[in-house]
Amino acid sequence: MLHVNDITLRLGPRLLFDKATVALPPYTRVGFVGRNGTGKTTLFNMIAGELAPESGSLSLPRATRLGRVEQEAPGGPQSLADFVLAADIERARLLAEAETAMDPGRIGEIQTRLTDISAHAAPSRAASILAGLGFDEAAQQRPLDHFSGGWRMRVALAAVLFSQPDLLLLDEPTNYLDLEGTLWLIDYLRRYRATILVISHDRDLLDAVCDHILHLDQAKLALWRGNYSSFERQRREQQAIQLKQKKKQDDQRRHLQSFVDRFRAKATKAAQAQSRLKMLAKMEPVTAIVDGQVLAFHLPSPQRPLHPPLIAMDDASTGYGEEPVLRRLSLSISDDDRIGLLGANGNGKSTFAKLVSGRLKALGGSVRRSSKLEVGFFAQHQIEDLDPQATPYQCVAALMREATEAKIRAKCAQLGFPNVKADTKAVQLSGGEKARLLLGLASFNGPHLLILDEPTNHLDIDSRAALIEAINDYGGAVILVSHDKYLLDACADRLWLVEDHTVKPFDGDSDDYTKYVLERAGGGNGRQIKTGRGGEARQPMPVRNETPRGTKNEIKLSKRISAIEEKLRKFHDLISRIDATLANPAVFTKDPAKAALLSAQRGELERLLIAAEEEWLSLTGALDEAREAAMRIE
Repeated sequence: MLHVNDITLRLGPRLLFDKATVALPPYTRVGFVGRNGTGKTTLFNMIAGELAPESGSLSLPRATRLGRVEQEAPGGPQSLADFVLAADIERARLLAEAETAMDPGRIGEIQTRLTDISAHAAPSRAASILAGLGFDEAAQQRPLDHFSGGWRMRVALAAVLFSQPDLLLLDEPTNYLDLEGTLWLIDYLRRYRATILVISHDRDLLDAVCDHILHLDQAKLALWRGNYSSFERQRREQQAIQLKQKKKQDDQRRHLQSFVDRFRAKATKAAQAQSRLKMLAKMEPVTAIVDGQVLAFHLPSPQRPLHPPLIAMDDASTGYGEEPVLRRLSLSISDDDRIGLLGANGNGKSTFAKLVSGRLKALGGSVRRSSKLEVGFFAQHQIEDLDPQATPYQCVAALMREATEAKIRAKCAQLGFPNVKADTKAVQLSGGEKARLLLGLASFNGPHLLILDEPTNHLDIDSRAALIEAINDYGGAVILVSHDKYLLDACADRLWLVEDHTVKPFDGDSDDYTKYVLERAGGGNGRQIKTGRGGEARQPMPVRNETPRGTKNEIKLSKRISAIEEKLRKFHDLISRIDATLANPAVFTKDPAKAALLSAQRGELERLLIAAEEEWLSLTGALDEAREAAMRIE
């Protein structure tokens, strides 16, 4: 499908691509990963023809239809539905021609082609996609100008999905979505029958959708088979192998060099020394794979924990003005709670977060909070609101008015802004650096409760892993609002659902919530399309290029793979629980027999996990071969 041949490109002093080569097979779903700033979006620009490499080439089959979300949000008086429908250029052109065509033969050709591309089902299909991304029927008829930039970016995404290109390029498609929209998009992409290349730091999307991972590292491209978890495992294995090979070669080099140094001057050994010099010159150096260092996040724990509950609500209500947005709130938050907030955008998650933080007052009922409670608040919009001329040093100094410059700079370094980075203006910081700064400021004094609203939007995968580690090390309570399912799985112990003007505990885990969202959406191809008060919801139409059912062998392999993936999740969960227990040294002193039993159980689970992973690799390879064989037959 896509061939990248020996491309080289520099942007200023940075070498982004150095004779990079890769070929993407057709009908693959490829996750494109690499550190922020390494050139992923630049490659998209080259594929789209907006930028040319210094040397090398990129090629696509002739007449390939390319789909990409533009970086600027669309606007204008056009309705959302009409904007999405216009994305199918062929359909729009044929419909316009049908209005004026006079020749009976041409009219027949137009109508036949409109039938072939399912033009009659296009409005329902467009409505289904818009509904899946969070727009009800009334919203779909409103002009684009009535929506904020984030919501208009969702419309741009809907238009690209509706156009069904042969090569779909998606650059961080979940950044403007809530968790419900992300779950719908993942389900949609899994069914999409074309080639997908997606830049994403969302591990759940990369694991659920992708069958290949394209890795950009040190100006080179490497394609790995499998999803992101498979890529991580294979890369760790390759790192271990190459480190061993490098050590072996280094030992051999030292041995040869030692012989040369000892005997070069001796006439009887000169020939042998010379031959060893030639051997050294011919040795291809083995380069060990070394991941770049990831700066840790520092979320200081509260110095003096408070007695629970931190906050207790009894039939509380809250909102803006006199109209409550949320009612019947009877909840409590303890000092060590890890709560994930679920619910579609617009349901009141931000309103609830403001009530908890004290930024909104209760309109009814009661909200009791500890008198010494300190709350840290991070919200995505704060990144846009950050003073572009402010430096990390100035932001930290404002919170340390009596401190010396040395102490302020030490704190900046602790937050991830050492040396000259502390004096860099916010306008020159990357999105990830701004997020890091604001997270550090929100948790600056060790609050008892941290509210984090979409904290990972601008972070790459490695930085997200570092944030997860910091959240789990933090000693206070946490409320998380995030579309990143992996983050919720790793950090949240309880899930609360914001829905129907209230907040209540959700009985289940994130996988149960995924099923809940997709079942409500009518089979997983879009959310229900609201038709107004009292109206029946219409079920979304299937997409035009629906994935075929597959051969019996493919279906059988897919079921076995799904069963093993469920088994892997359970093994990982059990191992994590045992590790959490064994992390407490008191277990070994108070109950050594229990500690020994848990250690033995962990070893057995590790053995079963490795066996299951090997079986998963074997089956996914067999499934890939079966699909390739089916494509050749087609």
